[in-house]
Amino acid sequence: MSTSAYRHLFTRLRLGPLTLRNRVVFSAHLTGYAVDGLPTAQHAAYYAARAKGGAGLIISEEHATHPGDWPYEKVIAGYRPEVVPGYRRITDAVHEHGVPILAQVNHNGGQGSSMYSRRPLWAPSAVPDPLFREVPKAVDRREIRTLVDGYARVAEHCLRGGFDGIELQCSHSSLVRSFLAPATNQRTDRYGGSLENRARFLLEVVEAVRAAIGPDRALGVRLAGEDLFDGGVRLDEAVEVAALVEADGRVDYINTSIGMATETLHMIEASMAVPRGYALFVPNAIRRRVGLPVVGVGRFSDPHQADQALHEGHCDLIGVVRGQIADPDFAAKALAGEEGNIRTCLACNQECIGRMGLGRWLGCVVNPRAGREAVPLPEPTVRGRRVFVVGGGPAGLKAAATAAQRGHDVTLFERATVLGGQVRTAAVVPGRREFLDLVVDLESECVRRGVDVRTGTDATAETLVRGRPDVVVLATGARPRRPHWAGASGRVVDVRDVLEGRACPSGTVLVVDELGFHQGTSVAEFVADDGCAVTICTPGMIVGQDLGITLDLEGWNRRAHGKGITQVTDVVPTGCDVVDGGRLEVTLLHHPTGEPRQLTVDWVVSSAHQQPEDGLWKELADSGIEVHRIGDALAPRRAHSAVIEGERVALAL
Repeated sequence: MSTSAYRHLFTRLRLGPLTLRNRVVFSAHLTGYAVDGLPTAQHAAYYAARAKGGAGLIISEEHATHPGDWPYEKVIAGYRPEVVPGYRRITDAVHEHGVPILAQVNHNGGQGSSMYSRRPLWAPSAVPDPLFREVPKAVDRREIRTLVDGYARVAEHCLRGGFDGIELQCSHSSLVRSFLAPATNQRTDRYGGSLENRARFLLEVVEAVRAAIGPDRALGVRLAGEDLFDGGVRLDEAVEVAALVEADGRVDYINTSIGMATETLHMIEASMAVPRGYALFVPNAIRRRVGLPVVGVGRFSDPHQADQALHEGHCDLIGVVRGQIADPDFAAKALAGEEGNIRTCLACNQECIGRMGLGRWLGCVVNPRAGREAVPLPEPTVRGRRVFVVGGGPAGLKAAATAAQRGHDVTLFERATVLGGQVRTAAVVPGRREFLDLVVDLESECVRRGVDVRTGTDATAETLVRGRPDVVVLATGARPRRPHWAGASGRVVDVRDVLEGRACPSGTVLVVDELGFHQGTSVAEFVADDGCAVTICTPGMIVGQDLGITLDLEGWNRRAHGKGITQVTDVVPTGCDVVDGGRLEVTLLHHPTGEPRQLTVDWVVSSAHQQPEDGLWKELADSGIEVHRIGDALAPRRAHSAVIEGERVALAL
């Protein structure tokens, strides 16, 4: 089946014993939903939502094959027989929507941690990983046999649990990948040296797993296509490994990847600073070598982009992960011609990659229901309430859209002539423009839901009371707070002053990064691009320290170096004085040593905590109207908090 808009995306495809209804794959990714090593109802509801939403194939997150492989707390211990009932709950929920689901099976090898297992890591050679920094034990022949048997055992559990097949993880963070890569495989026996020897472990696992699942289940291999560092898997060798896998005759498809889960982690789930479709050269090269169906990945967030990749012959299927986290109905909306209603993934990585990196379960900035699909929504207490929302940033827009969806009569007031709040400001910076999709989508949803949107309207306490609402939701945001050290100079300005055009720094500029996120680094690039000589300082150990969580840090450092931005760490501003010629002398205290230093610049741009715009809240406190505060008006934080609170308050009405 196909549509006029998508000639390729919605055509059927044979994948071994399976027939897929379309080419959209919800590829394997970590969720953090396991409890005590077992799958949960949270898993079942999460995968079922994407099956209901039209995905052609779902591949679950990895299932560990050995007790010594416990790389993070919430891994699914696939080697334990107790997993089978949880597997059955997942597969039954997905099959209810007529969609096949495969289980990804993996051993992380030396890219893990002994913190949880209290056992040494196993790897081809005793080469420590640069991220985890543990020296693994080089496995002997007997242990290799144990590992191969472990893959087969987990495959048997998956078969009993109702999965339609197995995908072997041989990329990112994987024992198989470390056998394939020269840097981590320094063996001199039959498992090391030549590419054929380094691929031997993979082919033995393929043989064992195929024997375990039989001919009536699908078997796929996810290969590392390009690790992007010396000694890692190179594309030319990945292509040859794909050919070896095909020649083996036991595998039904090949999935692809880019990057390795330590040195080049930032390329696996690239942020919005990296172009969409950036990894297509990998499946393209493999597909030109083999006849098996090939899955392409690499930041696919809209169906037109996915269909074009298929049309151009880069791959046979498209892995859409973050796009379907953001909108479980991604495929169904595209098929129905409602692509304009798809909730767009921002590739901000804040609640998916970032939250997982902090040991929490996976969520999504634009979709507060991600990971909470198993939690039923409450019924509205009263339908048809008259709701006034003040503020058209992400918190107010989400509150308005959700309240209208729930059957309330909603009016939204925004003082500015355009909606978006600080998100619109943040999106001014090149490399952050996709962030604007957050409010563009919410504005569109408000229009579809019938929200009465009034821009250029300053809602006062008097006008709100006169309108006789049942509920007022205040999403009035926050305003810059002038730092205590700033003095009186008008050349000490806030990030927002610069990005919103109220200040135009020139000459030498000091950016003070107190927030450790995009605000400081973005404005540093912004003024550097405008010809300024920029220094950015922070009290932290690194500038933009939270960019590491969202996989933006590597890109920032490369761009900063290219633009000549100087980075100064471990310093706290303590004063700012005007000196001859109107320049500014900033005193920076090096807090590890207590030594002060002076830096003379033309301008200072502060990236500091804001203060809530709560004047209207105080005025309405005794009005007798039900009033709620959300987002920065309650406490200045990041966009995900605003969206979550917008939905939460609307659901409570």
